Amino acid sequence: MAKILFINPNKWGRGITHIWIASHSGILKRNNHSVQLFDCSFFEDWSENENKFNTLNKQYKKSDYEKQINYSNKNIYVSLQNKIDSFKPDIIFWSAISAHIHGEGEYVNIENGYNLLKKIEYNNALLITAGLQATSMPLEIFNKMSKIDILIRGESEKVLLEMSNCIDSKKDIYLCDGIAFKKGNEIILNKKQKIYDDLDFLTPYDYQIFDQQSLLRPYNGEVLKAVDYEMSRGCIYSCSYCVETIIQKYYGFNEKSNRGSIKNFKGYLRHKSSKKAFEEIKYLNSNLGIKLFRCQDTNFLTIDRIFLKELSELIENSNLDISLYIETRPEGINSNSIKLLKALKVDGVGMGVELASEEFREAELNRFASQKKTIEAFKLLKDNNIKRTSYNVIGFPGQNEDSIKATIKFNKLIQPDNITVAFYSPYHGTQQAEKGYTNNMFDTFQSNADNQLRSTSKDSLISVEKLNYYKKNFVDFVYGQS
Repeated sequence: MAKILFINPNKWGRGITHIWIASHSGILKRNNHSVQLFDCSFFEDWSENENKFNTLNKQYKKSDYEKQINYSNKNIYVSLQNKIDSFKPDIIFWSAISAHIHGEGEYVNIENGYNLLKKIEYNNALLITAGLQATSMPLEIFNKMSKIDILIRGESEKVLLEMSNCIDSKKDIYLCDGIAFKKGNEIILNKKQKIYDDLDFLTPYDYQIFDQQSLLRPYNGEVLKAVDYEMSRGCIYSCSYCVETIIQKYYGFNEKSNRGSIKNFKGYLRHKSSKKAFEEIKYLNSNLGIKLFRCQDTNFLTIDRIFLKELSELIENSNLDISLYIETRPEGINSNSIKLLKALKVDGVGMGVELASEEFREAELNRFASQKKTIEAFKLLKDNNIKRTSYNVIGFPGQNEDSIKATIKFNKLIQPDNITVAFYSPYHGTQQAEKGYTNNMFDTFQSNADNQLRSTSKDSLISVEKLNYYKKNFVDFVYGQS
């Protein structure tokens, strides 16, 4: 039995049930390995209060979430050291890929976790990590984070299980596919592992590893028990700013159509069976009291339609007291998909507006979603009493202040129920990141990135001061309160 310590290096100061933790823990425990979690979320000397920040700028509705959470005033480094000393792990693991991709700060987990661990004595445990940066820039990661022993590139559940089995059987852990490691002064990249062709082998995910307050989630002014959840992995689109393209390239899905999608996407978009997904949802509702499933699937309405219909029938016939929040694109919203969303108990839909200009979206972002279709989608959802959230981004390379003003005006037109505004962050390996480096807007290795809390851009067409100003006042501008 190998012992694996997971670290959740979340710095947002609120509960996030990172999907990679639940998926990796589940498969390891079912194979008789011992797993524990050290969650950084609620340490006062570590976390920033993202919920308070985005409530003040009106992107979140006010709730009594803060009153229900207990923050620890213990020193996080001492607490982690005590955990390592008592558990004595063989492996310490702190970042990975899932459907969550970069959401809720997941892209920077590898850096945040390493900054914590480099001050710790880890008693001969192997430092193994994965995720988007491990996949796109392994040489740079080893250069910046020299104490890491092994990186897993691509999807990592099977690889971490295989390495844990190697520890048990005393086999050579460095022969596993999908890993990168140091050998003297050389960096070795082993051959790629195969992409998972379905997700059923991963279920059930282990959400019991999280403490109870990590399950609490502010949502439209309420505090609900919630989990971040995935039914599928992959996206058919290849937007030039999105981290999904990093995973696509790793697995060889490089060919694109002239309308922003990848060719042969059926081999890339994978899902659980409807039966497995329903059993998991039912279990989490009945045993952990989960009411809200925050579906992190990259584009919910491109999941296999037969799967979604089967799942909707199971949910409709169950009388489960649940609701789903999903993310999709405007072109998927029509009268038929609305019926499906209602049957699936979808309470809210988040859709990327990104910015108002169709020309910019198509030419610079490789994203083809018309203004007209976006307007129709927001109206159709409103007419059917499904909450709508618009996702907006400020600070793209080449975006000017007039573009932000136009995006505000467009939000006035569609009148979403909720508005989120993210600072553009350069995700290494994407086309937009390369453009940002070329134009000297960002450092090649961008530290301390966080698209909700701060912009890491250097002054270009829009100053950082202006970006902060629009982040703070965007919602008020839309609703005419400033």
